[in-house]
Order: sequence, then C-alpha cells, then structure tokens
Amino acid sequence: MLKRLISRLFSSKPAPAAPAAKPAPESPASHPRSHHRAGRPHPKPGKPAAASDDTVRPSREPRTPRTPREPRQPRHRERSSRQPESVLARPSVSEYVRPDSRPGERPPHFMLIDRPDQLASLYAALDRVEEVAMDTEADNMFHFHTRVCLLQFLVAGEVYLVDLMTPLPLAPLWERLATKHLIMHGSDFDIRLLWELCQFRPKSIFDTMLAAQLLNRPRVGLGALLEQHFGLVLDKSGQKANWSKRPLTPKLLDYASLDVWHLPALRDLLTAELAKLDRLDWLDQQCRRQIESGLAGFPRDEENSWRVGPVDRLRGRGLSVLHAIWHWRQKWAEELDTPPFKVVNNEFLTAVATAAEEGESIEAILAQVNLGKRQDRLVPSLAAALRAGLERDPSTLPRRPRTERIHLSAAEIARQDSLKAYRDQVGARIDLDPTLIAPRATLVTLCREPARLDEILLPWQADLLRSAPDLNPAQVAIQQ
Repeated sequence: MLKRLISRLFSSKPAPAAPAAKPAPESPASHPRSHHRAGRPHPKPGKPAAASDDTVRPSREPRTPRTPREPRQPRHRERSSRQPESVLARPSVSEYVRPDSRPGERPPHFMLIDRPDQLASLYAALDRVEEVAMDTEADNMFHFHTRVCLLQFLVAGEVYLVDLMTPLPLAPLWERLATKHLIMHGSDFDIRLLWELCQFRPKSIFDTMLAAQLLNRPRVGLGALLEQHFGLVLDKSGQKANWSKRPLTPKLLDYASLDVWHLPALRDLLTAELAKLDRLDWLDQQCRRQIESGLAGFPRDEENSWRVGPVDRLRGRGLSVLHAIWHWRQKWAEELDTPPFKVVNNEFLTAVATAAEEGESIEAILAQVNLGKRQDRLVPSLAAALRAGLERDPSTLPRRPRTERIHLSAAEIARQDSLKAYRDQVGARIDLDPTLIAPRATLVTLCREPARLDEILLPWQADLLRSAPDLNPAQVAIQQ
C-alpha cells in the first residue's frame, strides 16, 4: 500500500474532476423560452422505442438518406433601424421583476467580430453610452504565456464578442473604453490581463464580486449569484475551455454571451442591498484599489518563486533539489507551451525535494516517478536536475528578501492577537468576513507600526479598527 501511495503522490496526472451534473432539460411546451427544439426525445441507437400493446403501427417505406446539415453558424442579430434602449435607461430596482426559476436561459443574440469592417457597429454603439458590461476569456489553462482570446461586451442591450485571435485594429476600442464606466465580475484578472496587453486603464468599475463580498455572500462566483438572484443555473463548461482554439463552437459563444448579459441587472440588485447597509462608498474604495493593483500586471517569476509548498520543512539538500527541479519544470513548460502545473504539479516538486532531504538516491527517486506519456522524454533531464540539486551547496541559493523575515517581539505578538480578536468582533457585529477588514499580513504590519493605520488600510477599513485599544498611540506607548 505504501508503494501505491508513493506512486500516486509522484504521479503528474491530476485526479480527474467529477463531471458537473447536468440539469434535466425542460419540456419546450412548459417553457416558452427553451433553447431546445420541440419534439420527442430520440431513442438510443439499437434500442427501438417501445410501443404499447394496443397500438398498430403502419408499415413504413425505407427513408431516403437526408443531406447532411451545414454546421451551425454563430447567430448574428440583424441590425434594426430602431435605436436600442440604453442600459442606463433600465427600470429602477423597485420595479425589477425577478425571472421565474429555470435551469438555464436561452443565450442572447450576439455579434461576433472577427473582421476589421465589423468594428464600426461596436464603435457606434459605444459612442451612445456611458457604461459597458465587460468580460474577457484567456487561454491560461493551455499555454505558458497567457493571451487574451475573446472580449465580451454588453452595450445598450446588444452583445458583441470581439475575437482577439484575429488581427484587428483595436486602438479606437481602447480609447473609447477608457472613458466608460465598466460593470465587471472578478475584475482583478481582467484588469491585469488588459494592462499587459495594451496598457489599458479603466476609468471606473463596478465589480459584482466585490459587491457580493461586502454583502457577506457565502458564494461570490457569477454562477452562484445568478442562481441566487435569478434562479438561473448556467453551463460552466466554458470555464476550462481552450479559448485560443478556432473556430469557437456555438456553445462557447453562448457561454461567453451570458457572462455579460445579466451583469447590469445583478449590479442593480447588489447596489440596492449595499445602499441599505450604507456600504456603497466601501465598494467604491474597493473598486478603485482593484484598478490600481491591477495596473501592476501579473507577478513575474522572481528569484524566490521556486519556494513552493511546505518549503520551510527543508533545510539541506532538499532545498537545493527543489530549486533545481522547479527551474526544470519552468524550462519544459515554456518549451512545451503549456502551464507549468501540466508538466508536474507542486505536490510532485515537494515530494521529490522531501525524498532528497531524507537521503534517498537519485535512482530510488526516479524509480517512483510517473510522468505519464512524457516519461521517456522528461526523465533524463529530470535526473540531471536532481543531480545538479544534490551537488549544490544550499547556502548558495537565493535568499529571501529581509522584508519577508518578520520577527515579532513578545509585546508585538500580544498586540497582534488582541487586534485580531477586536477585528473578529467587529466582523461578527456587522456580519462581514473579518479578513475583508484586515487580512493576517496586514495585522502583522499594524501591530508593528500602528501609526500607519490610515496608510495601510482603506478609509472604511481603518474606521472600523480605529477604536481598537492596540492602535491607540497612548496605549502602544505604555506597552512598549
């Protein structure tokens, strides 16, 4: 059994995810907006449909084979001469009627833009509005360097999907978007992605995920919020799709459309609830900070990025091996153009480093390694990396920056514990996750430098903690 456990630990293949349960399709007769065609369900091949005993079926002539149908094309909405109603002219929250509960919604019509001449209609729509619902799709699950593959916009009631895998002159698009208020969900990744793509900086945003967090929702994903507020259960298959693959399937285009279709209505409902709790200004502060932090882009691989997993348990040669095989993984990930975790995961790196720390030989370690279909291709270079790690003096490894090594005095530890208890009491009193007020790392900084309260925290966070005894200058002076 121990051998099987070790073999499974060293396997680079992630455990298969359980398939998401699919809701049973509704009958078209009972749902006027069903996306399914009306008609009887087809029997399985080889199993004719059963007939009742008192039914006499007439004999049928052999059917003439049907001509194969053309592949389904994306559903482009015909442009109407009537100006579409602006999103800004939506009904008030009190007039909003919650849709009936249903297992999903028919995807909206959209315009897929993959040619330069199609951009004019999007630009004309953007010129008529002040606010846009927006989302992005990327290929970070399939390639070493992340690329933006698709942009989704809801502009004045119309959905536009912009294919970034085709050459499009998008400078006028970014110029227009920079003047709009954007409705987004989980915008941190999107802002970082667009900043690295073209230095795009949003003017202002309403992030429905941040709003849900400030309302202390137990689940803040878009799918969970749509199910809670609108009774919609949407297909989640697009979350792990390869968005860089072309052509995009109609199913993926429908998925992308629904990502922005409900954002204005969801924003309205969350706004009403935040207003009742007097937290709209809190959200504005959170969104502004989200924009500023996103403009830093994605963290780069630094000299200490190799410190993954429970690295503090390693002291000797295991640390050198971890450094060597982490860089081995990065090299292969770039060469194979795949995310590093698809070469081997962090658990694999930790297991190999731990085995080396415990004195196992290269041969013993490699005997337990299973790299799947890449075994023969990768094992020789892995052996070389292991050998280099074992031969390296751990004292020559890159050291952590001094700022990461925070040693607290007994008084500072006591102040941190007291401050955490106060923060938790405030969170319980206002029904809010305490880590939104101040995460642990922030508490560590505050217990050492309480005078920087207003510099470290947002105004709404600082106001909630300002009365804490351990942040009172006089009290801190006494403790010191």
